[in-house]
Amino acid sequence: MGDEVVVTRDGHVQTIRINRPDSYNAINQQVMAGIGNALIAADADRDIRVSILTGTGDKAFCAGMDLRMFSEGQPELSQEEEIGREGFMSFMHERFQTPVIGAAQGLALGGGFELLMCCDMIIVAEGVKLGLPEAKRGFFPAGSGVLLPQRIPLPIALELGMTGDFLETQRAKELGCVNYVVPAEEVLPLAESFALKISSNGPLGVQSTRSLMRLAAGASTQTVWEAQIPVQEMIWASEDAKEGADAFVEKREPVWKGR
Repeated sequence: MGDEVVVTRDGHVQTIRINRPDSYNAINQQVMAGIGNALIAADADRDIRVSILTGTGDKAFCAGMDLRMFSEGQPELSQEEEIGREGFMSFMHERFQTPVIGAAQGLALGGGFELLMCCDMIIVAEGVKLGLPEAKRGFFPAGSGVLLPQRIPLPIALELGMTGDFLETQRAKELGCVNYVVPAEEVLPLAESFALKISSNGPLGVQSTRSLMRLAAGASTQTVWEAQIPVQEMIWASEDAKEGADAFVEKREPVWKGR
């Protein structure tokens, strides 16, 4: 694996950083593989409770697909890279359990904006460019951009998708596209503070809340209630639920086991 994606770990928090600043952190096959493998690792490791997805530098979080790669053809991948690429696509289809916080200090366009939309929380720098410009190049937002109407009103999503115009950060916050808009130097520290808050909570409780709320965003109330029944049974029988109650009674911090 190359250095197109840098993965670091601090306690229960994993940081995944797209590392192609000279190419505005554009997505190529190696970036897909690096992100995908990091997310696969997080789901397989109980000690990783939150991931932060960010980019190198303050010019770009991610400028989307590397059109040069598309034009010149895609290189053959190793087995490890292919597994990671499949993991990347699974992230786009919301198939992972570990929460991800998107931290964009620079522009997020096309696939970069779609990456942010796949995250559970989104923090962006003031004044950065956001949007889905795929139509300007004859494409369409095939990652998760077509799901934008699940986050914002359909007419506005259609406007962004069909015109390819940029979405101002403040408007994105008003529409509920992003959680916070802050100065660039505050983006990563704020993401890290939220990651610490989330990672200090019971991991099973966090994952269950996340999965059911994501389901509720596009499913009927009845479907969500039915899905909640086995989750509730699992949680109430878990060691973590007993630990959380015991820690409250004993006035101490809980020690989570993730089971």
